[in-house]
Amino acid sequence: MLVSLDAHLDRTLGARSLECTVLTHTKTAQAYRNRPMVFKGQNNDTGSDWENYNDAIGTRWASPDITFSQQMTLHWGGPEVVLEHHPGSAPGAIWVAIPGENVLFVGDMVLPDQPPFLETAEIQNWLATLDLLYTRFWDYTIVSGRGGLVTREAIRAQANHLKKITKQVERLAAKNASPEKTEDLIPGLLSDLSFPRELTEKYAQRLRTGLYQYYNREYRPRSAAESTDIVENLE
Repeated sequence: MLVSLDAHLDRTLGARSLECTVLTHTKTAQAYRNRPMVFKGQNNDTGSDWENYNDAIGTRWASPDITFSQQMTLHWGGPEVVLEHHPGSAPGAIWVAIPGENVLFVGDMVLPDQPPFLETAEIQNWLATLDLLYTRFWDYTIVSGRGGLVTREAIRAQANHLKKITKQVERLAAKNASPEKTEDLIPGLLSDLSFPRELTEKYAQRLRTGLYQYYNREYRPRSAAESTDIVENLE
């Protein structure tokens, strides 16, 4: 069985090649349904890992076989495995816990020394989930989907980074700045992180794409008049 922790392309493109049952959250399954049957490589400037592998283009999706909404428990004769919905890094983000072993897989909830993916992020939910992770799972071995083992310091650093993003984006919104102005935030946000120099452009592109989309979605919603104009133009 393959458990998809969210709908990100990096962790869903290769699902079909594993030829097994795919389990995920209902919102992640919805993201699958909104995609074309064959991946054609659109939006390949997001700072994602798959963009380094051209052979991913042309991949067919493996639609989830099993979905759940809040919590699901797997009993296979060994340790109990618990899947829980924890939105924030993505609407359908989940954790996989093995309580008997004190092990927890959190996907993109914590990305040590990497910028977050913000395209579908819900930052306030993300911060609340990080607080839960910090206070209730202090005795667990926590594994990130990018970066391996997670320390408590990394959890705090992730929360502080998201708070900084929120504060700076809100300042732009207060000035009614255009989405393009979010690019000015990139150098300061990258300066908080420690990573190899050769990843600078990749991580800058991840922020460039994510900040633009997040700002548009959260701070510049379309007015009713704009929506009407769009409909009339389409007609």
